[in-house]
Amino acid sequence: MKFIVNAILYGLAAAFLLVLFRPDLLQLGQETVISSRPVNGKMVYSYAPAVERAAPAVVNVHTSKLVEREQDTQFEESLLRRFFGQEPAQQKTENSLGSGVIFSTEGHILTNNHVIQGADEILVALRDGRIGRAQVVGTDPESDLAVLHVEMDDLPVITPGDSDLLRVGDVVLAIGNPFGVGQTVTSGIVSAKGRTHLGINTFENFIQTDAAINPGNSGGALINTNGELLGINTAIFSQTGGSQGIGFAIPVKLARDVMAQIIDKGHVSRGWLGVEIYELTPQIRQAFEIQDMGGVIIVGVLDGGPADQAGLQPNDIVTHINERPVSDVRSALNLIAQNQPGTTISLEVIRDKHPLSLTAQVSERPVVSQ
Repeated sequence: MKFIVNAILYGLAAAFLLVLFRPDLLQLGQETVISSRPVNGKMVYSYAPAVERAAPAVVNVHTSKLVEREQDTQFEESLLRRFFGQEPAQQKTENSLGSGVIFSTEGHILTNNHVIQGADEILVALRDGRIGRAQVVGTDPESDLAVLHVEMDDLPVITPGDSDLLRVGDVVLAIGNPFGVGQTVTSGIVSAKGRTHLGINTFENFIQTDAAINPGNSGGALINTNGELLGINTAIFSQTGGSQGIGFAIPVKLARDVMAQIIDKGHVSRGWLGVEIYELTPQIRQAFEIQDMGGVIIVGVLDGGPADQAGLQPNDIVTHINERPVSDVRSALNLIAQNQPGTTISLEVIRDKHPLSLTAQVSERPVVSQ
């Protein structure tokens, strides 16, 4: 018995020393890429292996477009005409910078729609120094995502992670091209999940992070400490134009679905009912005598549309879609849109203070042009 007790004590001591001095050797169910090394007698821990795994697949995106030039001053116009007999140029080239993530060896790159919107020419620069001209495969302005394609050999590819497994407090790293200074890595944690009502996109489900994200980071990668992609960095909350510790990324699960549909069909298919809906304001609640109820009110129904065919009427209050509660207009929009065209959905409705159950077959949401 004494031998067994001593063996247990020695094992616990060894485990403690391993955790204290060599945590990089612990697998904990998955490969860890946090490294450690002695520097001046002290252990220094680093996320360098995670960065080395992901960074080669993050590209700088350079765009240029011709825009109408602002009217020149009369003085400049008169000088041009007097000395050169020329009219002032009516167009000028506008350049901008962003980031992107390589998803396939075939050359598909995911970035933000606002990074490439309206561009006449798009160049992508890899970390290894190669530069290539990219073509737009398709865009989805409602999620602010776009897919590019570039013809290159031996492309590095990002490893997707599982954004559903993220927890608030998890360490994350942002990789991008802030202010055009070149590829840059910043670190932070997941500050929140499922952020909506930001007014950034039509469809929002953002990961919030305090990893520094600045102009030029848009379209870049938010990764975990295993170097796996968790999200596409998209926006910041800022009063100065610089990072204030509130950045937002589109979860990789949503981004991959959008990318797959764009590659397959050239656009994203979403469910649509053909209704105009409003929030239940205090005034509306008072008028309909529904003080303690969630939902949205229908104020318009498209003639012949899916909602009309299902029997929905103006002033109906929709409280549940597919048995999931509707809290506001955005949640109703998301619950409808996540169904593929042709899908039948269930609706719980209050009409004239009486509950009503209906079903509707959703159509395809009209594609929003840029």
